[in-house]
Amino acid sequence: MGGQYRITGDRYPRMRRPRRRGRLVALSVASVAVLGVGGWGTLQLIDVFTGGDDSASTLGTKAGCATRATPAAAPKTLPVPGTITVNVLNATTRGGLAQKTADELKKRGFKIGEVANAPKEYDKKVKGNGVLLGPAAALDTSLPVLGAQLAGAERRTDPARKGTEVDLIIGDAFRELTKKADADRALTALAEPEPAPASKKKC
Repeated sequence: MGGQYRITGDRYPRMRRPRRRGRLVALSVASVAVLGVGGWGTLQLIDVFTGGDDSASTLGTKAGCATRATPAAAPKTLPVPGTITVNVLNATTRGGLAQKTADELKKRGFKIGEVANAPKEYDKKVKGNGVLLGPAAALDTSLPVLGAQLAGAERRTDPARKGTEVDLIIGDAFRELTKKADADRALTALAEPEPAPASKKKC
């Protein structure tokens, strides 16, 4: 070519477009951000449909704290009624209560010892349903079993008392023994205690 457009020299000018590095960097950052958001959303969907990680829930890492049930207590070994001798004593002014009560306890399997009026220290001085009296060793053995037969009776122990016999001292509020079905349920509850209510751990 001639004139003002004449090319001189032995090299031709390069016609390549200038590089746009800024645009490439921006596209790379945007791609990473999109992938990150997509991955997080996928994990959230998996957590919703699978119920999350049970181990994390147990440790209280999710909202709220894990609820832990208290284990049930070991079953207690209680004496059966046939091994318990009961003295039935009447501390009221009503006649015949001691014998009637003794007869019912015998039907329920208890051994019957003395049937009589209450001694002076208790005679006409028991205002409630009754008093269950026995040696110290009977507090967690014979007395609870006998107590299931007379709800509301007061339990007392005499450390100086010898032997294994227990007394049922009838009080002024006494009307009759606890119904046998209810007494049997109370004995079952004594032998197999229920677990304590679940407690919530503080976060």
